[in-house]
Formats: sequence, C-alpha cells, structure tokens
Amino acid sequence: MRRIPALTVDQMAEVDRLMVEEIGTSILMMMENASINIAGLTRKILSGSVKNKKIVILCGRGNNGGDGLGAARHLINFGGKITCILAEKKENLAENAQVQFNILINTGADIIEFSNEQINLIQEKIKDSDLIIDALLGYNLKGNPRVPYSNLIDISNNSGKLILAVDIPSGLNGNSGDANNPTVRASTTITLALPKVGLLVDKAKDYVGELYVADLSIPKQVYEKLGINITHLFTKEGTIKL
Repeated sequence: MRRIPALTVDQMAEVDRLMVEEIGTSILMMMENASINIAGLTRKILSGSVKNKKIVILCGRGNNGGDGLGAARHLINFGGKITCILAEKKENLAENAQVQFNILINTGADIIEFSNEQINLIQEKIKDSDLIIDALLGYNLKGNPRVPYSNLIDISNNSGKLILAVDIPSGLNGNSGDANNPTVRASTTITLALPKVGLLVDKAKDYVGELYVADLSIPKQVYEKLGINITHLFTKEGTIKL
C-alpha cells in the first residue's frame, strides 16, 4: 500500500473548519470536488463507462449524503441509470445535502425516500443494480447505525453487489477501525482528502476493500497547521489508489 499520512476524526473535522474559516472555501465547494471524484472512480470500477449501468446511491442526511447526491448528478450526465435512495425524508436533509438534493431533483432524477411501504421497491432496485454507492454515514458516527440506516446496510451487504463506500464504509469507526453492527462491507472505498486512520488497520480490511483517496483541493497550509507535511499528492489524477 502506498504510504501517505492519515487523519484522525478530530483532525479531519479541523481540516473542514480551517478550509471554511481560514482558507475561505465552503463545504459545498469541497463536496463538489468529492462528487466528481466519486463519479470518476465509479466509471473506472465499471470498466471505464457508466452508460446504461444501473447504479443505486444510498444517501444519508449529512455531508456524506450530499456527496452521494452530487455524484448522482455527474453520473447521470455520464449516461448512467441512477437511483438515489434517501435514508430519511427530504425535509430532514442537512443544509448542504439539501442544496445537492434541490439541484438533483431539477434534473428529473429517480429518488426514493425510505419507508416500509417502499422496502420491496428498494430491494428490487438494489438487486437489479450494477453497483451500490454507500453515502449513508460519515466519519462522525458514534455507535451502531440506527434504523433505517441499518436496514439499508443489511440489504446492501446481502445483495452480493459491488459496493463503493464514500469516505468510510457506513458503520466503521474512523479512528479504531472497529465495525459497528451493522457495517457496510465495501468492495472499494474512496476516502476524501487523506485516509482516516481507522481505514488502515488490519481489522478494517474486510470492510474497506480496495482503498482510494480523492483530492478535495486542500492546500498544504491547512495540513501544516496539523503538523503534517504533504504537497502535490495528486500530480497525475484526482483519485489515487493506496
């Protein structure tokens, strides 16, 4: 595995804060960087093209879900047949995820809100997919995923389909690498900015799968404030395999 620095959960939160408060960017700008890289890696996983490929994106209420909703827009433009499944009602989406949802809904995207009445349809969509993208829960998770997140994780794990996890497999502890009950078993994980330390421990391997890191355009000055010296990581492409 390629050796690059890894971040604790607290350090990643500090990166986000520094980017907004000192660099002057926004979470939405970072989310857009994440989204295009997620879509690009999806294309790579599916043999270079998503045209007419059926992709189900599981979206939580927070920034992780916003990354998934943003990726959906790009994947639709790439020719994919995309279904987004919201773990919560659209009105419960956090501010940045709501922005991504509002943009996506204007494209006529296929979006399903989780409910017990929709569970059979959700299972059919996942069963019929070429790839599942897990954008449910991020690195701030504490404890076991609750319903309906746990339902969507179980359905995905039992589907036998390829799963691409966004930033960290939903349910995995970003510091320790411990798997909560349940935790997504991803075939590939695209972590954002730098790896979270929990992704790199041996016990996490069965949940992380192949690990890639995606560029969020974090300047070296931000990392230097954390005592990390790293520059020009993404000289050839926006996503690199570790």
